[in-house]
Amino acid sequence: MSSIFSKIVKGEIPSYKIAETADYFAFLDINPLAKGHTLVIPKKEVDYIFDLEEDLYIGLQLFAKRVALAIEEVVPCARIGVAVIGLEVPHAHIHLVPINGIGDINFAKAKLQFANEEMAELCESIANAF
Repeated sequence: MSSIFSKIVKGEIPSYKIAETADYFAFLDINPLAKGHTLVIPKKEVDYIFDLEEDLYIGLQLFAKRVALAIEEVVPCARIGVAVIGLEVPHAHIHLVPINGIGDINFAKAKLQFANEEMAELCESIANAF
């Protein structure tokens, strides 16, 4: 069975796509911790990030770096926090979260809501910075 992320990659589920290559995909989290919270995934469906083939893992990290730099250009923040939890969806993924303090990347806190128009505008701005 395909993960929700594989369905997003295939276009079966809509997303706010930031960037895409032959092997990787980045999109805004629809339940963000902060404005600009982005998920970066390999297109290949592998549950656990440390089960990725070495080249795919390294490529994912480099792709995530490019996405993070684009987010940082658009969203005012001190840093882009990086988290890999790996329990929410059985598809390897990296969270990129704009932060100003360590508490900003607490996944237990309430998620934010943004209007579709704001999400679309943010997505376009980050994609253009990529």
